[in-house]
Amino acid sequence: MIPAEESPGAPADRPDRPEHTKRTEHTDRLCPPTTAGPRPAEPTSTTPDGDPAGGVVVDCGWGRLVFGQTFPCPSQVADVLRSEAAGARDICVYLPDPHLLVANLPDELFIDPSLTYRLDLHVGWQDDRGLVPGLRVRSLADAADAEAVNRIYSFNGMIPAPVDVLVENASDRRFVHLVAESSTGKVVGTITGVDHVQAFGDPEKGSSLWCLSVDPNQAPRGTGKALVSGLATLLAARGRAYVDLSVLAENEGAIRLYERFGFRRVPELCVKRKSPINERLFLASLPAGYENLNPYARIVADEAMRRGIRVEVVDADWGELRLSNGARTVVTRESLSELTSAVAMSRCDDKRATRRALARAGLRVPRGRQSTGDAQDLDFLAEMGQVVVKPARGEQGAGITVGVRDEEGLRAAVALALGHCPDVLIEEVCQGEDLRVLVIDHEVVAAAVRRPAAITGDGVHTVAELIEQHSLRRQSATGGESRIPLDDVTLNVVRDAGRTLDDVLPEGQVLPVRRTANLHTGGTLHDVTGELHPDLVAACVEASRALAIPVTGLDLLVPSPRRPDHVFIEANERPGLANHEPQPTAERFLDLLFPGTSAPQKLWSPAGPSAS
Repeated sequence: MIPAEESPGAPADRPDRPEHTKRTEHTDRLCPPTTAGPRPAEPTSTTPDGDPAGGVVVDCGWGRLVFGQTFPCPSQVADVLRSEAAGARDICVYLPDPHLLVANLPDELFIDPSLTYRLDLHVGWQDDRGLVPGLRVRSLADAADAEAVNRIYSFNGMIPAPVDVLVENASDRRFVHLVAESSTGKVVGTITGVDHVQAFGDPEKGSSLWCLSVDPNQAPRGTGKALVSGLATLLAARGRAYVDLSVLAENEGAIRLYERFGFRRVPELCVKRKSPINERLFLASLPAGYENLNPYARIVADEAMRRGIRVEVVDADWGELRLSNGARTVVTRESLSELTSAVAMSRCDDKRATRRALARAGLRVPRGRQSTGDAQDLDFLAEMGQVVVKPARGEQGAGITVGVRDEEGLRAAVALALGHCPDVLIEEVCQGEDLRVLVIDHEVVAAAVRRPAAITGDGVHTVAELIEQHSLRRQSATGGESRIPLDDVTLNVVRDAGRTLDDVLPEGQVLPVRRTANLHTGGTLHDVTGELHPDLVAACVEASRALAIPVTGLDLLVPSPRRPDHVFIEANERPGLANHEPQPTAERFLDLLFPGTSAPQKLWSPAGPSAS
């Protein structure tokens, strides 16, 4: 009952919480003289203290589902929700008269601002909307699948779960945990179902759907429908009468999808505990201008609010925030803050200054020269064989030409770069993968390989259709920041690969459609933080110190993140923190700005960089 826009969460081990005797007595007034709702013949769970609860609580890994209709008294539900662990999100469902419990404990509990939808099933129910070319829906199998699921959760702002709990639940008949696997073998989507008959002998023979989430970068169109269809088909085969889900009332797109699928509204409400994880769901209002922030500023605002730091939106279009905690106030623009000096910022802004600073520190940079527009440019080209031409100042890959090989191409590339900056650099072409390393407070926090936009054939759609679909996914995933332009560059790349826009690629065939890995032209980031060679970690820390900058995104070319060889290309003074999920980028940024605060606990964390 949680869509991609909501966050799940809960650990396997939960610390006991102190008794709330006075409040428990208060909620005891709500206890009816008889048991509310259907009860299982044999309770399947206990209270956090190990005593029989008389009700059913199911641990989903990211949090617990509390089936309210199985509890004899609402005060017991309140006690279970009070035992919610740090970093978890527990949800009480199907509680009779939930508003009465919340009205008596308004400082602790709230009604979730979501709508419940139900898909009626019947014996033999099947649906062909689950057929997506190049996609296979299967059960979650092992720890590798669980790691992939957690990455998808994290990318979509959801709370991950301990890997061992996900793997254990996948073999538990109470759960139906499915993943969607693309033709390249990657897990690109996930969905979880809970079988109410297996969980508590539900006389209504119901079930529920949770944690539908897809990878917006790699999941083919229709992945979400395929997962819903696959789950519903399996539950129908078990003889379940319906499957319920809950979706945020403001999520109009998801609601339209579910209604087209055949789901209908039902009058069921969920109850949750007020906690930092749930804060955005029960706060009266968010800071003015919050809704207009781009993803790179919003990730900072969200982390600040989770820590109780006051957030003011100074300029939403600019991504500028004023963060306050006690007597300390810091102004930020996305990942750029007042802690970055003007001198350090200027070193990153001008690629010539970046090269000099890194070279003085003994770090490897490409051979290059500033263009003079004369024979010396041609001599350098002849020596290198092929070159990269770029504006000395600029960002987002504007004005850069890679792989210039002749005089005509050089003149055209220089002219293009001059349109963005009066000073132009000509550098040797260095082979390797495009690696972005994020360094905060002179520690490596995240690393990702940036790959040029590419499409994967499904044997059905044309190259043009696949480009459009992938571009729409990138725009959706980045709030409109990334898309694949259907321009001459894209057409040339497709042509150079021996293809046309009207060709239909065989299923599983990958076709690059851009030469550069810039995110704003559809490039994607693939997390390699846990694979980073210690020498690369040390070099990036040294580079951040040479630039004297507290937050920077360093661009390198490497034969492999697992090898020490590298060359530094440039440095970014305002790297996109949102591009490195699931790594704790916003957490480390707020640690730098407000060292006296702490990030909320997480139930799962990806592998970090090796020690240098």
